[in-house]
Amino acid sequence: MPPIEFPKETRDALARALSKYLKDELDLEVTGFDAVFLTDFITETLGPYFYNQGLADAQALLGKKLDEMGEAIYQLEKPVKTIR
Repeated sequence: MPPIEFPKETRDALARALSKYLKDELDLEVTGFDAVFLTDFITETLGPYFYNQGLADAQALLGKKLDEMGEAIYQLEKPVKTIR
């Protein structure tokens, strides 16, 4: 699987959000490059778990929709008279 990569603007926004969370909740000052490096670490380490869960959710939704489509097609069937 190729690595999860975000555009620079998104990566910077994630780093700022992480920095704010660490300051507000844990009273830790992590800013600048340190925040970006921590964001990269979290993305590389935890990202695949979230990505895989997203794929599983999409697969479950697709399966449900395919079942619904199959039922809709079944309802289109015409009755057949048996010939004796």
